[in-house]
Amino acid sequence: MFGFEFADAGYFWILLVIVPMVTWYVFKERGSHADLRFSSLQLFRQVKGGAPAWTRHALFALRLAGLFFLTVALARPQSSNSWQEHESEGIDIMLALDISTSMLARDFTPDRLEAAKEVATKFILERPRDRIGLVVFSGESFTQSPLTTDRAVLINVMKEIKSGMIEDGTAIGLGLSNAINRLKDSPSKSRVIILLTDGVNNRTTIAPITAAELAKTFGIRVYTIGVGTMGEAPYPVPTDFGIVIQPVAVEIDEEILTRIADMTGGKYFRATDNQKLEQIYGEIDQLEKSRIEVKHFSKKNEKYLPFALAGLLLLLGEALVRYTLFRKIP
Repeated sequence: MFGFEFADAGYFWILLVIVPMVTWYVFKERGSHADLRFSSLQLFRQVKGGAPAWTRHALFALRLAGLFFLTVALARPQSSNSWQEHESEGIDIMLALDISTSMLARDFTPDRLEAAKEVATKFILERPRDRIGLVVFSGESFTQSPLTTDRAVLINVMKEIKSGMIEDGTAIGLGLSNAINRLKDSPSKSRVIILLTDGVNNRTTIAPITAAELAKTFGIRVYTIGVGTMGEAPYPVPTDFGIVIQPVAVEIDEEILTRIADMTGGKYFRATDNQKLEQIYGEIDQLEKSRIEVKHFSKKNEKYLPFALAGLLLLLGEALVRYTLFRKIP
């Protein structure tokens, strides 16, 4: 009705009173008769013509219309909602990045660490609605950036990462534990760690499997990425005569990385070059785009005032006409 929604539609039951009102009015009109009789109408021909007889029914029509509009006002008409739907992504993600000296191997361009930073930066830019943080590790671990939606700050922090910032080594369990600590109190329904390393855990502070059990307890998924070509990789070795590139064996503990991923509901990936690493981040991006349907709607606007004014004016008009133009003389 009227293209509106009504907050209190129950008031429309009041309109049922119109039926007995009309019935009473019709019965009254049929029962009306003249109180005086005249033998001739000659006298009335000298009286100036007034309003047509049917106009007296307009008073009753005004009363009914006034009642109708007041009832509509009581029902509180409101503008219809305008609903829109879109998909929103809301995930908390911690990146755990290995920055040990082995990440300087040049089987990636320009090396493993710089390739990992570049691909991670693209990943960050493609997820504008998520909170993302960064943990680095080698022989020890520290938080480079807590969870944030400030992409500019996070990317600048990523650029500053260098191998040798902290004690060398590969403490996978410690790096994973640090990332878990940043996510465990997160209210997000989806919490994820992307752990990237090129080696074998050689620090016993926290065992990788122990950290994986902790992640499982907190409902955190862990995606693990092993970076390094198959066999041997060119590695820059400083000598008295400058940097010399020598082949070194690639050793990645794929068994441990696979177990971590399986225990937490994630997945293990092996990246052997820049292109493969970019594909892996793209796959994780798709896997973790948990879409949440959000509805937005325009605010309801109350529209009762015009109906209330119309109803009052009609009733006032009916009363004014009844006691002026159609006034009855006793």
